[in-house]
Amino acid sequence: MGATGLGKIKMTLIDKTILFVKQQLQHAEGGHDWFHIERVYKNAILISQEEVCDVTVVKLGSLLHDIADSKFHDGDEEIGPKIARTFLESENVSEEIIDHVVQIIKNISFKGGNFEKTFSSKELEIVQDADRLDALGAIGIARAFNYGGYRNQQLYNPLIAPKLDMTKEEYKKNLSPTLNHFYEKLLLLKNKMNTKTGKKLAQERHRFMETFLSQFYAEWEGEK
Repeated sequence: MGATGLGKIKMTLIDKTILFVKQQLQHAEGGHDWFHIERVYKNAILISQEEVCDVTVVKLGSLLHDIADSKFHDGDEEIGPKIARTFLESENVSEEIIDHVVQIIKNISFKGGNFEKTFSSKELEIVQDADRLDALGAIGIARAFNYGGYRNQQLYNPLIAPKLDMTKEEYKKNLSPTLNHFYEKLLLLKNKMNTKTGKKLAQERHRFMETFLSQFYAEWEGEK
């Protein structure tokens, strides 16, 4: 195929979305960069294979779910949905799909565990599970400490207890030691998974985190 033929090859909507997200997140914090999106995308595709769903919405929702995370934009929860909508409109995506993807972005976050979703769909459940899986296990641990370092938080302080049952605003402003985040969010996710596949994958990652914590405390106390 000559150069002319190659020039006629059209990128799919998913290809364009991947390129857009990579460009948008090229300077993102390590736990919320393109590679986080890629892992969530792969998780979502895996979970979707066992569910009746709109795969296009799942793919777009997983790719765009963190296009502008509010914690990196002064708490603005509308900027992500706006950027996603503008991009999808520029690609002439149907309003039905755009609205669905925007609703996924608005309702996916943990927000302290006390946030009531204003929208529900199988596609949201899949993308939410895929995102939560990336907050568990070895990668979840790495992401937690990477973000803690980004915000200059202590690794652990036995004098500062985890804050449970925080409001959404308290959760957003919380600067407690990184280890507290395990109890405030990460260890809670296993029981908040939506899908059969998500629940199964979360079990193993949850156990890994429990093993890590046991080793951490033993080393902290000089026992191992």
